Amino acid sequence: MTETIKDDKFVELSYKVIDKKTGEKLIAVEYPIGYVHGQDCALDTSVTSELKGKKAGDVIEVPIDCNTLYGPRDETLVFTDKIENVPEEFREVGTTITMENEKGEPRNFIVTRMDDETLTVDGNNPLCGRFVIFKLEVLTVRDATDEEIEYGGAIEAEPDIDTSLTRPIDG
Repeated sequence: MTETIKDDKFVELSYKVIDKKTGEKLIAVEYPIGYVHGQDCALDTSVTSELKGKKAGDVIEVPIDCNTLYGPRDETLVFTDKIENVPEEFREVGTTITMENEKGEPRNFIVTRMDDETLTVDGNNPLCGRFVIFKLEVLTVRDATDEEIEYGGAIEAEPDIDTSLTRPIDG
């Protein structure tokens, strides 16, 4: 009998996030993500509700207005500065810089543009203001263990190391 997704089932997924307007793939996971359906989950409820009743091998597409997840773009979170004011280690597009406001609250900024004279960072979530499609493939559906239900997801197992094969490191 094929397991279907419902509460207290352990589910593994792979997914892509595709820009609805351009068709560009914005995000793709390298490794499957696992969660316990019906527990607190990093996935939005619009996604988990579409997954209910699906089984391994099913592929679904869920449209998402990222403004509902992350709010609208805030242009006051975009800053451009002279390149000489920016430390070398941050002078690469795609680099994340964590800064604190006057209250000590951290916020991540991503380097979005750079030329010979200036560097621009953006504190908005990269999906802000976009309409996207979450394309998910269900890889595994099974009963979750009590421990997984309590934890809300996969329990990372420690590697089983055969110590008879190890030797001291010289030096």
